[in-house]
Amino acid sequence: MRCPECKSSKIKVLEKRNAEGEDVIRRRRECGACDFRFTTYERIEVASLVVLKKDGKKESFSREKLKYGIEKALEKRPISDAQIEDFVSIIERDLKARGLTEIKSKEVGDVVLAGLKKLDDVAYVRFASVYKSFETIDSFKKELEKIS
Repeated sequence: MRCPECKSSKIKVLEKRNAEGEDVIRRRRECGACDFRFTTYERIEVASLVVLKKDGKKESFSREKLKYGIEKALEKRPISDAQIEDFVSIIERDLKARGLTEIKSKEVGDVVLAGLKKLDDVAYVRFASVYKSFETIDSFKKELEKIS
């Protein structure tokens, strides 16, 4: 660690505490050479997750893209923004907890579908209709029968 002001390495920690829940450590520091004070944040860096698409392409996991798809399925449903945020966090945690660096898009979709099935039937059917690319009305009916 170097002082951002004078670049000295004589740094001491004045105060340490958790910030943003328990996920981040905030440290208040002071330079021993120039007395400049500054704050640093320490976060756990998780290996990035890569999604393997159906066409064989690889794409970095995107929480925003996941959230967008879930929000579309839950549009005009009685689910709050906080509930959506919690749901997305649960899905993301579940995927990352698998300890994999690559995951198939089908697995991501299956996890989302399973969660939506518990959260909201209408959102489940909306998401399934896009995710499973129903070709006929019969395939759509079969999916509806699964949740009835």
